[in-house]
Amino acid sequence: MSSIELKPTIEADEWRTAQSQFDEAAELIKLEPWLRDVLREVQREFTCHFPVKLDNGHTRIFTGYRVQHNINRGPAKGGIRYHPDVSLNEVKALAMWMTWKCAVVNIPFGGAKGGIIVNPRELSLNELEHMTRRFATEISILIGSDRDIPAPDVNTDGQTMAWIMDTLSMHLGYSAPATVTGKPLEVGGSAGRVEATGRGVTICAVAALEHLGRAPHQTKVVVQGFGNVGSISAKLLEEAGCTIVAVSEDYGGIYNPLGLSIKRVLEYRAREKTLKGFPGAKEVGNQDLLTLDCDLLVPAAIGNQLTSRNARDVKAKLIVEGANGPTTPEADAIFRERGIFLVPDILANAGGVTVSYFEWVQDLQSFFWSEHEVNQKLKAILSRAFNEVLKTREERKLDMRMAAYVQAVSRVAGATRERGLYP
Repeated sequence: MSSIELKPTIEADEWRTAQSQFDEAAELIKLEPWLRDVLREVQREFTCHFPVKLDNGHTRIFTGYRVQHNINRGPAKGGIRYHPDVSLNEVKALAMWMTWKCAVVNIPFGGAKGGIIVNPRELSLNELEHMTRRFATEISILIGSDRDIPAPDVNTDGQTMAWIMDTLSMHLGYSAPATVTGKPLEVGGSAGRVEATGRGVTICAVAALEHLGRAPHQTKVVVQGFGNVGSISAKLLEEAGCTIVAVSEDYGGIYNPLGLSIKRVLEYRAREKTLKGFPGAKEVGNQDLLTLDCDLLVPAAIGNQLTSRNARDVKAKLIVEGANGPTTPEADAIFRERGIFLVPDILANAGGVTVSYFEWVQDLQSFFWSEHEVNQKLKAILSRAFNEVLKTREERKLDMRMAAYVQAVSRVAGATRERGLYP
């Protein structure tokens, strides 16, 4: 009885999800026991508790994390998130997923992730800057252009990255733009970086529709999460010919079975700071949104949204994961059994890290590409990765997630095997 009561909590543990996905892939490729032990655990986990002086003169202690999972294929790479629910286990899982993500698209990075336990909406811009710069100082012993390169994630953006880059540059005594990616263009950012993750989701979704023999103009889409990834995915999928019937934010969303104009939704949200009250649409809760009648579901909010509790009620025949870890292993098993085609996060949302790689390369050589060049290179890399994963899926009779894992884990294991163990 107790195991049933505990199940939702256990099912929602990202680190357990990440490790169980790895275990399944390791079994499929018959990975040597020593490599399983090495790759199943993170290499470094750093926790800091640091003081920040608030505008009212009081001091508040914040807790932050930076985790590096594996750096055998290159410097560590991964975002920094600001969220009240950030935990060490979550950051460890995200770091591991970053390793596989970089490997599946075959770019020379390892995986890392960072986060601070904070609700950024409760801080002023001044307090956010002070907290960011202090955290950058705490993790400066780990990060750098040839060691570990942060990027934006949940509740962080180009401004956050500019503060981190400036802080590290002040320590060094010279400007070091390649120390972070996702920066504003004015300080060494890359054209196309802001849209990159959403564009990658769209590239994978269109490729999956083509594989399934479905035309975009026959496809109804639900997007959970209307932040950077979700809003850009919705906009680009609409441009590709799809009909977006529902979108949502953290408190819920809007639904119109005949379709929403994403341009009008974006204009309304910019004006009203909310989706509530959008004309011609009815309000819908975030959980109800996942089970609406549609052909394509894009979970682009946060982790653990698709679980054993709702997986049987999902109507979509195609799921493309815009968020990291939105599907638990239990839900995955149900989707497999139901024949739902799922493009996993480590492939579908790898557009962001791919263009981060482009940005890093551009910064290191001080030579920048046009947005058209960036988008072309992104499409070439993601289309190749999608086709490689699809080929592995068909050859090995796997689902897309395990096919992507087989590709990624094989590449990281190969690099680790070649390098050997030190000393």
